[in-house]
Amino acid sequence: MPVNAFGNSPYSIGNFRPSDFDKYILLLAEAEKLEPTGRCASPLVVANQLARPNYFPEQDLFILWSDDIVGYIDVKPELGIGRAVLDCWIAPEHRRKGLTKRLLGYATDRARQLGAEVLHANIKEDNTVATKALHALGFSLIRRYLELGLDMAHVGGLDKAELDPDCRYLQPGEEAKLTKLQNCAFAGSWGYNPNTVEEITFHINSDAFSRDDIILIYRKHKPIGYCWTGTGCEHGKPSTRKGRILMLGVVPDYRCKGIGKKLVVAGLARLRRKSLQVAELTVDSENKAACALYRSIGFDVQANTLWYEKVIN
Repeated sequence: MPVNAFGNSPYSIGNFRPSDFDKYILLLAEAEKLEPTGRCASPLVVANQLARPNYFPEQDLFILWSDDIVGYIDVKPELGIGRAVLDCWIAPEHRRKGLTKRLLGYATDRARQLGAEVLHANIKEDNTVATKALHALGFSLIRRYLELGLDMAHVGGLDKAELDPDCRYLQPGEEAKLTKLQNCAFAGSWGYNPNTVEEITFHINSDAFSRDDIILIYRKHKPIGYCWTGTGCEHGKPSTRKGRILMLGVVPDYRCKGIGKKLVVAGLARLRRKSLQVAELTVDSENKAACALYRSIGFDVQANTLWYEKVIN
């Protein structure tokens, strides 16, 4: 799509082009500096995100221009559950000019083209600017998530913990096994879009992860749960002290048997072996069992994030 100007306005919107990459990185770094979200804005990480399967930045990412790049809106299709997830940011000095509405118009057209039925957006609860904008644009609050944190120094034995005999790290060639396990563990969970083997393989092989970051637990030679860990971000860069439990899943028949706790402890031990000090994770506030599990281990609520929805089809 060519860049579209607005009459005599100094602003225009166009699709992302590979030549925009360096300026886009600078904008993401500025966004994270002014309004931290925990996003990593390093070139390697962003390049990996732009290359993920079933995503096309030249069609799904829109750039707002003035004399330079001053904003964007990203459309992440998750058509398995009929939605597109939006990520939008405009530099503060360029707000209150109707530009968010214009960006949303481009994103909505793209989401409809893809066949999405709803738009979703996730923001921090204290982001009053985004809250007002979403309400004004016709979005409704539908879900609250909790951001939890844990100082791992308060969990005894992690530095010397050995992997449980029932657990092992993901092995080469097990991408299909992990995909099946993950989709089974999260089937029916709000906001979960079933993954493909291609998507799982891509993420496993990215520079951000190691197979030792993914721990499987077995019963009778059958995988029944997993914990996927990673390094967190601070100030837009990979952190040297924060780790994350990215996903924790147990198949339905084996829940409420202590499997989840065993996996969490294994994941924390993995993070400690990487010399990380703090563990963070995100959990649906309505998932009472998971919230209780994490609190029993010592996680505390650090912040809330809110999911908003707008029906478009």
